[in-house]
Amino acid sequence: MPEPHPTDHEHTRDGDFANAGVRLEQPRVHVVLIEPEIPNNTGNIGRTCVTTGSRLHLVHPLAFDIDEKACRRAGLDYWARLDLIEHQSADAYLQAHPPSDEPPARSWFLTSHATRSIFDAPIGVGDHLVFGRETRGLSSEVLDRVPESQRISVPMVPGERSLNLSTCVAVCVYSAIRNMYGSGEAVVDGDGRLLHP
Repeated sequence: MPEPHPTDHEHTRDGDFANAGVRLEQPRVHVVLIEPEIPNNTGNIGRTCVTTGSRLHLVHPLAFDIDEKACRRAGLDYWARLDLIEHQSADAYLQAHPPSDEPPARSWFLTSHATRSIFDAPIGVGDHLVFGRETRGLSSEVLDRVPESQRISVPMVPGERSLNLSTCVAVCVYSAIRNMYGSGEAVVDGDGRLLHP
């Protein structure tokens, strides 16, 4: 069960911020947004995280406010149920969560330049899905620290460049959940609700 925790910023051991309404015992996946620019996308992604039992990591600088007043003004009534961690920078996130291809917390970096698709990535419980800015994607400074095997993309028809960020996140999270369902790590009950086994 999620445990309530303070809504004001708390420094964690790695110097990052933790300011969400809940802390999940075992997040299904970790969705990481590095320097997001469009608040509506982040709001939609937050809802995807809440509805799937996933944790959202926001990596600063952000191009918008997410304080309580801003969330209330935007009608984000579910924001208090979001498991959210804030990181001061991409470097701080990567120091706290170095790219790894080993369970229980593998890292997958989404880029349109990857040759491996999400369908070939064994995304499992506790893995990190890392996304870049809406306008530029992940920077070369981030991708240079990531092995090719951990760079993945969402397949698109030839000639198309990208999906909306919130759509891309939803596709990736549910692709991961489909993997978990197939392995027995996720269960759908008789009411169509997603459960841990």
